[in-house]
Formats: sequence, structure tokens, C-alpha cells
Amino acid sequence: MSQFTLEKLQEAIREEHIDGWLFYNFHHRDSLADELLDIDSGVTNSRPWVYVVPATGLPIKIVHAIELNILDKLPGTKQPYAGKEAFHAALRQFSGKRLAAHMDADLPVVSFLDAGTQLNLEKAGIRLISAASLIQRIKGLLSESDLASHKRAAMALYEIVEETWAFASQHFHTKTLLYEEDLQYFILEAFKKRDLITDHPPIIAAGPHAGDPHYELTGRGSIIQRGDVIQIDLWAKERGDRSIYADISWVGYYEKEIPPHISSIFQDLIDSRERAIEFITEKLNQGIRPTGAAVDKEVRKLLVSRGYAKAIKHRTGHGIDTECHGSGVNIDSVEFPDERKLLDGACFSIEPGLYFQDYGFRTEIDVYIYQNQANISGKTRQFVLLTP
Repeated sequence: MSQFTLEKLQEAIREEHIDGWLFYNFHHRDSLADELLDIDSGVTNSRPWVYVVPATGLPIKIVHAIELNILDKLPGTKQPYAGKEAFHAALRQFSGKRLAAHMDADLPVVSFLDAGTQLNLEKAGIRLISAASLIQRIKGLLSESDLASHKRAAMALYEIVEETWAFASQHFHTKTLLYEEDLQYFILEAFKKRDLITDHPPIIAAGPHAGDPHYELTGRGSIIQRGDVIQIDLWAKERGDRSIYADISWVGYYEKEIPPHISSIFQDLIDSRERAIEFITEKLNQGIRPTGAAVDKEVRKLLVSRGYAKAIKHRTGHGIDTECHGSGVNIDSVEFPDERKLLDGACFSIEPGLYFQDYGFRTEIDVYIYQNQANISGKTRQFVLLTP
């Protein structure tokens, strides 16, 4: 076990007031278990193994006789088995125990346990609960060095947005053709200059394409026209095993004068984003840790009250860690309702969006909780539409 020490795992278990954490893997299907326990994904895993970490004391390693050494780097007592009955007998020692496992009805991002194994664990008398809160405590809460990595990435993304819009504005003023791909390529080159990496190219969506939250380019994409709304969505992190993503979205209008209805819609969207920050701050000041679901409900309430119920297509935000869509709290009450609390070290996006047939808008910032306060990453966030 590397960064995730036994002591840290057991501290998280005790904080959740349960008996232990049950890890299970077969053919490396649970990449999260491998990551958390630092198991090499290249090691042969042709037979199931179970690793049970109790709230106190030594863990138990249940391993197959032909793969005895697969968990040797982990602390604990080894219990070999060679057949189905012996495996089930080993599981029965935990009968009556309340153990967390990688299963959750609302959060597929942490749900790896297959239904058959779940039935066998429950048949052994184990009282299974979701490990989502434990996963948040171990993987989704950032350390000081994690936050420093995240903040550096965020500052870089804000600078890249400024440079990208200057590039777009130059094309506007010189009346030079500008394709969606041109802006995407510009951002990818800016990533290279700063030695940033990403798991997917940035989203550049102009005109009607901006109404598609996950628009992907075909070829060079469309030529950006005067009067187009332009959605710029980019995410990246530094190189390194424990580097943390930043993820932001800005919106431009490819014309000097912005029509009143466009400005009005964008202002309502900004108001909803700011309401999320206000709500989190209000709750923290009251000594209450809000849940991701509660924050999302507050944002939706404001947007629905202003007539945008049909224009909302996604949740308000997602957890951020070593992955852009991480294992921590999502700001979500509808898609994957997340009742986990925003604890110190939580990092997440706030990105309300409104989407229509001819255009769409998404404003995204990153927020992290530190010393019981909500902090916004990067430079000054967007309050008005970008114009050439």
C-alpha cells in the first residue's frame, strides 16, 4: 500500500462508523480497488481475491491457492482457498459485519461489484453498504499538495482561455475564416507548451453546436459565423501520478454587440452559478456540511423559477481529483443523486448549463473546500460574455 496507508483506510472506516471495508477483484474488473490498494493491473488475477480492512486490527486476505502472492504487498493475514466451498466458508467469518463494498445504486462511477458476488456476500451473512463515502474520504479529498497541483492547473486554464479568445478575436477583426477545430488545436498546443495532459480534446462548439453539451468535432467542424455563441470547455492536469485536474468553461459571442435576450439568458445562468457558491457558504457558516444533491437542488430551483426547466440537460457539477470526473462528491440531485457531504478537501465543478436549438451556454468554475470555506480556483471567473 503506497499513499493510501492502512492507518488512513481504518481512520476513514471509523469516521463512517462501520465495521470495515471489503475490497474484491476478479480479472481486474474493479480498477478502483486496484488503484486504492496499489495492485499492479498487469498481475494475473484469474481467481477472485477479497481484502477486508476492519476498523481496527489486521486486515484479512482471502486469496486463491494458485495466486497466493497477489496481495503480498498489503498488510494482513493470508487465508488461502482452492474451491468454491472454501471461498464461501472464508466469507462467513464476516457474518453479521457491516462492510462497505464498491456498489451504489445511484453512483455508477464507484459501483464495480457484480450482482452475483453481491448475492454470495449477502448469503454469507455480510451486511453490505455502499463504499461511496469511504472512497470520497480516501480518493476524493485532496491533500495540500493535491490542491497545489489543482490550483496550478486551474491558473493555466484561465490563461489559456484568455489566449484562445485573443486568437479568435484576431480572426474576427481581420475577417479571417475560423473553424471550430482551429480553436481546439490552439488549446491543445497551449497544453503542450505548459506540459499539461488531458483525457479528451477540449470542446469548442459554435452556434447550434453549443446547444449540445458534449458536442464532438467532425473534421474541422463548422466555420464560426458572426453572431455565433461559442462554448469553450477545457480540462487538463500536470503530468504525474498524483496530479489533479482543473476543468472550466467559458462562453463567447462572436460579434461586437450582444442581443438583449442572449445577455439576459447568460445573466440568469451566472446567477445560478453564484447561488451555488452562496448556498455552500451559507451552510458552512451555519456549521452544516451541504450535500452535493442539496447544492444541485438550489441551482435548479433558481433556473426553474426563471422559466428554464426544459433547457436544463445535466447536473450542476462533478467531483474532481486525479480524474476529471473523479470519485468525490458530484453536485447532482437528478442524474446520479449524491448525498455525500462536502468535506474539507472536496474539489468539484460548478457548471450549470442552458441549452436551446440555436445555441447553448455553460459557465464552469472549480471549487474546493478548505478549512470549512468554499474557495474558487484560478483567476477571476466569467461574469459577462466574451466579445471580440
